[in-house]
Amino acid sequence: MKTESNSLGVQKNQLDYKEVIRPYTKHWIWFVIAFFIAIIAAFLYIRYATPMYAVRGKIQIIEDQNSASELSALKDLNVFTGGNAFVEDEIEILSSRSNMIEVVKKLGLNMSIIAKGNIHDAELYKRNVPFKLNFLVPDSLILRSRASYFIRISSESSFEFREKEDSPLKNFSFGTNVNTEIGDFVLLPNLPEPDMRGQVGREFQVNLFPIDRIAQAYKSNLTITVSDEKSDILSLYIEDPVEQKGIDIINTLIDTYNENAIEDKKQIADKTSSFINDRIQEIYGDLSTVDQTAQDFKSGRGIADVASQTSSNISISAQSQQELQEAQFQLNQAASMKDIVDSQQGFEPLPSNIGLSDPSITSTTATYNQLVNERKRLLRSSNEKNPVIVSLDEQLSGLRRSLQSSLGSMTNNLNMQVTNLSNRLSQVNARIYATPGNERALRDITRQQQTTESLYLYLLQKQVESEITFASAAPKSKVIDRAYGASPFPVSPQKIKVLLAFAILGLLIPFTIIYVKELLDNKVHNKLSLETYIGSIPVLAELPKLSSKENLLVKTSERSVMGESLRILRTNLDFIINSKSGNAKRGNVIFVTSTIPGEGKTLVSSNLAMIFAKANKKVLLIGADIRNPRIYQFYSGKNVDRLGKPTRDKSIVGLTDYLVDKTIGIGEIISPMLVHDQTVDVIYSGKIPPNPAELLMSERMKELLIEVPSEYDYVIVDTAPLMVVSDTLLISEYADQILYVVRADKTELKVLDFPLKLHAEGKLKGLSFVVNGVKESNLGYGGKYGYGYAEKRKKWWQFT
Repeated sequence: MKTESNSLGVQKNQLDYKEVIRPYTKHWIWFVIAFFIAIIAAFLYIRYATPMYAVRGKIQIIEDQNSASELSALKDLNVFTGGNAFVEDEIEILSSRSNMIEVVKKLGLNMSIIAKGNIHDAELYKRNVPFKLNFLVPDSLILRSRASYFIRISSESSFEFREKEDSPLKNFSFGTNVNTEIGDFVLLPNLPEPDMRGQVGREFQVNLFPIDRIAQAYKSNLTITVSDEKSDILSLYIEDPVEQKGIDIINTLIDTYNENAIEDKKQIADKTSSFINDRIQEIYGDLSTVDQTAQDFKSGRGIADVASQTSSNISISAQSQQELQEAQFQLNQAASMKDIVDSQQGFEPLPSNIGLSDPSITSTTATYNQLVNERKRLLRSSNEKNPVIVSLDEQLSGLRRSLQSSLGSMTNNLNMQVTNLSNRLSQVNARIYATPGNERALRDITRQQQTTESLYLYLLQKQVESEITFASAAPKSKVIDRAYGASPFPVSPQKIKVLLAFAILGLLIPFTIIYVKELLDNKVHNKLSLETYIGSIPVLAELPKLSSKENLLVKTSERSVMGESLRILRTNLDFIINSKSGNAKRGNVIFVTSTIPGEGKTLVSSNLAMIFAKANKKVLLIGADIRNPRIYQFYSGKNVDRLGKPTRDKSIVGLTDYLVDKTIGIGEIISPMLVHDQTVDVIYSGKIPPNPAELLMSERMKELLIEVPSEYDYVIVDTAPLMVVSDTLLISEYADQILYVVRADKTELKVLDFPLKLHAEGKLKGLSFVVNGVKESNLGYGGKYGYGYAEKRKKWWQFT
């Protein structure tokens, strides 16, 4: 075993593994009891805990190619790695609070019905519910309310109702209006009459919760994971005490997600179609006007066919005219789009795919429409002050400013282009005007007619495409696996894990208590713990703790643990005295002291005198603790006789009387006592003086301690506590052996540094220790194994 030194340099044992585990093995019964209690608690928990069932579903996210991100081209170059951002965004949308609120509304999950049991309650769902509860108040009020009702089926046609669990029941018939704090409701049977008879006497609890709280709870319970880092397949997982309810939640969530995606696409297509229809009506009027002009011109001048005069001029003119018309069309479209953007007050979807040649405007419009739809979806369950809505508003405002800037630039460019084309056309027409007027006029009409007609056909094509987009709006996800029960057995509570956890907890509780107790422990408990701390200083014995029924003075003939412990003390003390004296004069003056009062020094000194007397030794016991005398408490009573004098005489003189009055001799203060048929000479402390320290320093005290050792085999001096007063140190030079008494479970180890320091300085010679008041469970060899001296009764819980 390794050793180390305490604060005074005294070596002490560092670590003994047996002693480390001894506090736990000593209280093994605690571990056994705690283990069995934990196992019983685990079985009760498994028996009455609400089982949870696992539900899974699987979908594939389908990316819309028309609204794909402009960064998609960079994915092929592996510029961006670390996951599919599009799928992650869709996960957030799928598990959004607004979607979950719609699911709760559709399934009515804000109302739960609990079947009350004697010990365990069970939640009912849909077909298992024996009644339907319909409120006669607006749904908006029900969705915000929180309440609990108690219903008891009293017959096939009636029920009893109360709003509070401790209020009296009121009887109602099915179909009758029942008034509550929220509003009236009607209760209707949900099972056939024969089945309703089986429900008679059962009590149910109806709970209403705010829809946002329930939605948040299910949102937290829902887990959505991606099969692979680059995969677009999502796995949905939820646990619920009702398996069918979990299945309905996942299926309804998927349907709601797809419905919202289809609705968003239809809104954009509808806006686009409306814009194109307006343009078609406008161009149709222009086309009708041009056709009427051609008809009037030919009719008025009688023209059927005119040959070409200058094909080159006509070709140039036609090309210029076509470019001008195209530029004017682009200008018209851009101006119309700009007017719509400038006149928009809030955030509404903009027309898309209207034929503008600028791809950046088309891309920005698509992004703007996507954010507008996202904003509308979030506003269903929130308000415009939500930080997410505010962030979307800022993005939309920025996109709208970008559109306004792009459309403005495009309009300016187109105006310049139209001006240039007009100038060029004028020059060409100047040459063509040289041809006959009728031919030129007819050509103008024909070109205008063809250009208008081509624009009209183009818009008709776009209108059909828009209608097809509206009609064929597809969901964003493909269902791979509809929701299903992942296991026929509950996923919780798991019996093995619960039993293991409770067993560990059952063992951990007593272990923790003992560990903390040992960690905070700084007291002496027995001889071994004291020897570990003080090192080479001898510990002569450990005395057991006495019960209130045991005698303070041990009978010299008894064979109790206390008696044997005192005999061990006597033997060890006698051995030390003999080994030190050798051939010199025997040192027989023994001081008995302690750290503070109450540690048993008077008990040890009184019993030590008795045990030496039993060995036919002449013993003198001196009560030198003159501040707090206790010797008289031990040497009084029916088993104590003062030889030749009354048992109690106030005129008896003691040590202080001898020290004060020089006329009193030593023989006058010695009182021979007969205790349990054993003779012991005692010098009582006497009256308590006002100057005890000065009396102990007197020559009379020196004379007493020098003279009496020659007349006795042992002189035992019961002195004052060492750490409280200086009395013992004043007379310590007269001691041949100092017996220091510590009290088990009371004396702190650190206070022992004081006597160890005095011993190291030479102020306490012949220092040795005695441990008093040791519990039976902490006794060493003699107390633990015994020797059959005294009858011992086992406790009721101890094994025979």
